[in-house]
Amino acid sequence: MYETHYHRASSVEDAAALFAKGSDAKFLAGGQTLLPVMKQRLAAPTDVVDLAKIPAMIGVEVSGDTVTIKAATTHYDVATNTALQKTLPALAHLAGMIGDPAVRYRGTIGGSLANNDPAADYPAAVLALNATVKTNKRSISAEDFFKGLFTTALEDGEIITAVSFPVPAKAGYAKFRHPASRFALTGVFVAKSKSGDVRVAATGASQNGVMRVPSIEQALKANWSASALDGIKVSADGLMSDIHGAADYRANLIKVMAQRAVTEAG
Repeated sequence: MYETHYHRASSVEDAAALFAKGSDAKFLAGGQTLLPVMKQRLAAPTDVVDLAKIPAMIGVEVSGDTVTIKAATTHYDVATNTALQKTLPALAHLAGMIGDPAVRYRGTIGGSLANNDPAADYPAAVLALNATVKTNKRSISAEDFFKGLFTTALEDGEIITAVSFPVPAKAGYAKFRHPASRFALTGVFVAKSKSGDVRVAATGASQNGVMRVPSIEQALKANWSASALDGIKVSADGLMSDIHGAADYRANLIKVMAQRAVTEAG
């Protein structure tokens, strides 16, 4: 057995101070990854700092052409937010596809991004929408935030406080779910900005985590339609190959999911 001290932070400043006092502290958001890892004795933090009840870290705000989702907002609250459903429906749709109801009621956007699971859904939206991850210390662009499997630009003790998304002209998300975990075997988020720029991000496919798909971006920029991707062949280089699907299979899934996402986006 090992001893862990639990702390419920009342503010971001309080959370940072509590973390600094621990010799091996961890932040707790929704707990969908940290708690199972602790149960398996793969992690034994001296202190766990709970961020879930900090009022300033909960909520969805829509202001003009920007959507801000605070880091401790649950997947359920993102999926059911009426303002978001009208302004950026693809993001609400994505949140509603995460896991099962138990996961959606506890998991948070900040926790998902900080963990950066290679098959998580939110990283595809953050990268495709060119979002900005805000922390208690700075703002980090989507391009600079993701650094590889379970790795981000976050420094030790840095707390994600919110994510800011520019509202696109069109956006859609489609994923082929793992039947047990509901993680994305491959998921693709497509976005067309109001200036006409197109960004496409795939999750669950690459050995390095979430990735852009330039060949699909170029095709959709020339012709925003599912049929524009009929002749596209996505390279299998660098894609995962495991018991759930070979690299070639995932490469084809990227194209198919992109086509479905474009159809959903309209």
